[in-house]
Amino acid sequence: MDAATTQELFSHVRIVMGMVVGLGITRTLTGLAGFIQHPGRQRLSLLHLLWVGSILLELVLFWWWEFGLSRMPALSFEIFLFLIGYAVVLYLLAALLFPDNISEYAGYEDFFIKRRRWFFGLLAIAFVLDIVDTVIKGAEHWNRLSGDYLVQVPLGLAFCLAGSLWADRRLQIGIAASHIAYQIYWIARILAAMHGG
Repeated sequence: MDAATTQELFSHVRIVMGMVVGLGITRTLTGLAGFIQHPGRQRLSLLHLLWVGSILLELVLFWWWEFGLSRMPALSFEIFLFLIGYAVVLYLLAALLFPDNISEYAGYEDFFIKRRRWFFGLLAIAFVLDIVDTVIKGAEHWNRLSGDYLVQVPLGLAFCLAGSLWADRRLQIGIAASHIAYQIYWIARILAAMHGG
């Protein structure tokens, strides 16, 4: 496959992947807009809002990181299926934060706590998929990541296990706050690298 064909295929893959990621972003933003449109309908929850912010960042970061595939010499159908699967996992995380109906629950936080095993199971899958994604992008990409990437995944999986086992609100908020803080750290690193810092 020549470079021009690889670039055309990457554009196609990025469009299809972007549709799935876009659905996740749309679902998240629509849910947030619902709080503004109907402020008294659902009680706001710090735990829920932290995860909403974190998954929104995750969707945007996934879109950004996948640009690294444009430097690959060839893309296969297997990589295409993998990327769509990864995007679907991220979409499902967004959908779990804003389900179609929560009338059986006391609110979004109650829904999250009672469905936390699904959420943290999917988040754990996303951590594992991130490793595969990093390996697919090759040794050069892997070497650009610092040692803290090697800590991120085991620590993230440990948080997922703890979050799925214990419903304690303070623990849940701590996990969500830690996850979003780490994402902000990665964004700062990306910006520093882009500006030569």
